Amino acid sequence: MTPLPDCFCPVDGTRVPMGSLAWCCPVCRGPLDLDFAPTPASLKSLAGRVNSLWRYAECLPLSSPSVSLGEGRTPLVPLKDGVSAKLDFLMPTLSFKDRGAVLLAELALRLRPGRVVADSSGNAGTAVAAYCARAQLPCTVYVPDGTSAKKLEQIGAHGARLEAVPGDREAAARAAREAADEEGTFYASHVFNPYFLHGTKTYVHELWEDLGGRLPDVIVVPVGNGTLLLGASLAIAELHAAGMIDRRPALYAVQSAAVAPLAHAWHEGADDLVGVTPAAPTFAEGIAIPRPPRARQILRAVRDSGGTFLTVTEDQLRHAQRDLASQGLYVESTGVACWAAVREGALGARTAVVPLCGAGLKTGLADS
Repeated sequence: MTPLPDCFCPVDGTRVPMGSLAWCCPVCRGPLDLDFAPTPASLKSLAGRVNSLWRYAECLPLSSPSVSLGEGRTPLVPLKDGVSAKLDFLMPTLSFKDRGAVLLAELALRLRPGRVVADSSGNAGTAVAAYCARAQLPCTVYVPDGTSAKKLEQIGAHGARLEAVPGDREAAARAAREAADEEGTFYASHVFNPYFLHGTKTYVHELWEDLGGRLPDVIVVPVGNGTLLLGASLAIAELHAAGMIDRRPALYAVQSAAVAPLAHAWHEGADDLVGVTPAAPTFAEGIAIPRPPRARQILRAVRDSGGTFLTVTEDQLRHAQRDLASQGLYVESTGVACWAAVREGALGARTAVVPLCGAGLKTGLADS
């Protein structure tokens, strides 16, 4: 079995051997990155490989998967005016979070913890619960009060223990981190654990393959904790360094106007969060993160790509969900954020791809 790469803190450089259950930097308690710089396989060599995200084996920090549910390789369909949608709500647990969760479950199998804990507003918890069930690992998921009943039902159906935490998404995260410090616990964090980002990056590797070895002018991504955006940035860097793309697409990050700490920092020209963003009700509950731990990395990735931040109102979310449904695509209210941001021509003549990240069955219609 291939040795696990080490982790390091992107803030102070502290190194953390991945043979341990450490989930954060021991010095600053911040998220970790992975010391891993792969070279992607050529387009031609991908032909005939397994039809899942594991076809990009050269770019994944784990090999020989044992808990795969066939995740990845979701369809890419046109919407209008050069904008296409990648249907990541067709994943095994009905959201893009499967891309990262499968790597966390594979890693946990190798580390053999006594239990797995996670925190989530729904989709990440569901994905971790499902893959832990597949791996026969005991799992506890901390969720904030007010999480969609259907998401809670799905998590519980996979056999995970649910811990509902009074308060917002951040309160659930704090409770999970306290549990993660207990001996023998693996924290399956889609924010702090860098293996998750190396799973979400397959979204862009698939785009590159689907588009015949190129990428669109713009990749539009919903951003709460930024795991899909940072994964996309990793993949773009890998493809560019290998000479497989000659230009980098711009990353357009989308937030709900109700909870937009990163967009606020961006428009202030800041390198990190500015002030305090209160939690507020929004249909886009999955990206309503007042204090994302990887804020500096997210802002830098967008800036380096030549991209920008966009925000969407509750009315825009509502109308976008109805619009996609009228085209045969029933998507949860968070998952329509990117389409809400660009459907009225914000991109001009540039080509773009938006992710439809979660199924509508998870939340129902935003105005019902």
